[in-house]
Amino acid sequence: MGQCVTKCKNPSSTLGSKNGERESGSKSHSKRSAVHKDDHASACGKSSGDILVNGTKKADTAVESSQPSTFPGDTKKDSVSSAEESSLQRIGELFRRYKDEREDAILEEGMERFCNDLCVDPTEFKVLVLAWKFQAATMCKFTRKEFFEGCKAINADSIDGICARFPSLLNEAKQEDKFKDLYRFTFQFGLDSEEGQRSLHREIAIALWKLVFTQNKPPILDQWLHFLVENPSGIKGISRDTWNMFLNFTQVIGPDLSNYSEDEAWPSLFDTFVEWEMERRKKEEETKCIASSDTEGLCTEEQTYSI
Repeated sequence: MGQCVTKCKNPSSTLGSKNGERESGSKSHSKRSAVHKDDHASACGKSSGDILVNGTKKADTAVESSQPSTFPGDTKKDSVSSAEESSLQRIGELFRRYKDEREDAILEEGMERFCNDLCVDPTEFKVLVLAWKFQAATMCKFTRKEFFEGCKAINADSIDGICARFPSLLNEAKQEDKFKDLYRFTFQFGLDSEEGQRSLHREIAIALWKLVFTQNKPPILDQWLHFLVENPSGIKGISRDTWNMFLNFTQVIGPDLSNYSEDEAWPSLFDTFVEWEMERRKKEEETKCIASSDTEGLCTEEQTYSI
């Protein structure tokens, strides 16, 4: 990676008389009833005709309708919005701490200071994982959008917050589907987008293969990288197809390469690698046999001399 890499209550209806109460035809009872009715109306503040069918008073309804509607969730929503706004402000302050003076992005110098504050080396796997979560398009660079969206994606708005998220991010990168996404991201991340690169330089590809397989190193990786370093086929760059297919290769082909078939749709570079590696192993075995034979002969001679 070069130098770098958030009980609505309705009043109950009140009946004017109890169930089963017998009415009287006398005037005195009628008066008492009228008085009782007036008293009840006075106690409610309105005549009985102002009581709606559902038991709600017209006056109450008018008052309620004149006031702004409030819901139980409004306070919570306002609180969440306020918290999100505060978090965005903190992310903005963090971004400004490292951004370049001329460009609205964190560049190499700012990235180094950012990594130092995170207590990580710019070439560490953690930085690659962070770049993956930020969906960074270029090495040693975080645009404003990438930084803001990335911090929101990992739910962190401070140096301490990002550091606290590293363990869970590393565990996430161990999941098969997540690692596949990280692996494919790494190829694009290694390209120089400004130059319109379509393949990785061999040296960059080797460094990125070592980096991306930090947590789950396949048995064949060392032999593959040794092959690329020796460069017997004169290869200068690694295509996207070769990069992507190598992950399948490590998952399907065993360490002894015995189940590899040239008839399958593997990149031609893999054919060259398998042929080269099998020949190397053959020579290595021959060398071991010769060394073993010489040792045994020497031991026999020593035994004879001692006798």
